[in-house]
Amino acid sequence: MATDQLVNTTGIAQHGASRLPSVDVDSFNIELKDDEGFLGDRASKGAFREILEEWRKPLRNSGEDPFGDEPSDKISKKALDAVLVGDNTEATAVVHSAIEDFAQELAYVTRRFLKTKAWAKTDCIVVGGGFRASRLGEIAIARAEIILKSEGFKVDLVPIRFDPDDAGLIGALHLAPSWIFEAYDSILAVDIGGTNIRCGIVETRWKKAPDLSKAAVFKSDLWRHADDEPSREAAVKRLVKMLEGLIEDAEAEGFKLAPFIGIACPGVIDADGSIEKGAQNLPGNWESSKFNLPASLVEAIPEIGEHDTAVVMHNDGVVQGLAEVPFMQHVDRWGVLTIGTGLGNARFTNRRKEGANGKDRDSTENGKKKGKDNNKND
Repeated sequence: MATDQLVNTTGIAQHGASRLPSVDVDSFNIELKDDEGFLGDRASKGAFREILEEWRKPLRNSGEDPFGDEPSDKISKKALDAVLVGDNTEATAVVHSAIEDFAQELAYVTRRFLKTKAWAKTDCIVVGGGFRASRLGEIAIARAEIILKSEGFKVDLVPIRFDPDDAGLIGALHLAPSWIFEAYDSILAVDIGGTNIRCGIVETRWKKAPDLSKAAVFKSDLWRHADDEPSREAAVKRLVKMLEGLIEDAEAEGFKLAPFIGIACPGVIDADGSIEKGAQNLPGNWESSKFNLPASLVEAIPEIGEHDTAVVMHNDGVVQGLAEVPFMQHVDRWGVLTIGTGLGNARFTNRRKEGANGKDRDSTENGKKKGKDNNKND
């Protein structure tokens, strides 16, 4: 069945679509540069570790480094959070200094995004990614917001409400059409990253909250593929096995699992499910014209609960941001920045709400991909 026919008959969105049930995706995966390279590298979790290392050097040279011989990239976020409220004032000062410098970088990068045409008139920016899941991350986000407002930018920076790991799965609900929530109580979701692949059963809890604000991950399965260095084919095979296990778990728990799999994946996602670029950190060549992950999953799992399997894939930054849709109804235009290995980004415009669940029921969600345009900057 042709893509347009599929959209018109089932309401299933195209892969990488610019029009989704609740929002229009104005841009995603923008790659801004300055004289030092890609801007995203200045506000990544690796950038924070480099800043921390720079603040430790003067103390290390005098033999007074409060962190001893522990490499900066090996100190856990939990340990750094503990330092913030600990008794070692010197260690606390080092971490606060690193937070301040990182906040300045985050504010600089955010400022550059806000000056692009795609991000014009942005009212609020949600900050996700693993770095946000820490007290030091929350402080850095708050400090960056203060810096921007002191410069006259009327924009709020807020940490994503769901745990970032859960948000990457919960956001997949917003790729699905409205009829799924009326007939089923859960979906399968996949969040693919350069280090991990996470799959989960996501409960809609639609009867409690039609806007999906009460959605939750019932169970998830994590595979750190970077440790195994598998081939592309082996990675897909492992992913299928993970999904099959979750289908069995959902049946055993009595869930009405929808025949739908939502996928978050790095890169520019084409309408046919291929990846145009940005998948260089995934195992094997995922950008090959001969590879199509959604098609591979449908072939391996043709049915879920006696119904044909539908798969929708979108950029991982977009999907994580979509988890915040219920909490962004007070603004018109909003964005997401995900601080991880790199800096994921997307900008959204809320759509007019007609149904009880905040989705446009009349839409066929037949949005055209903006991938190429998304990488053109003013």
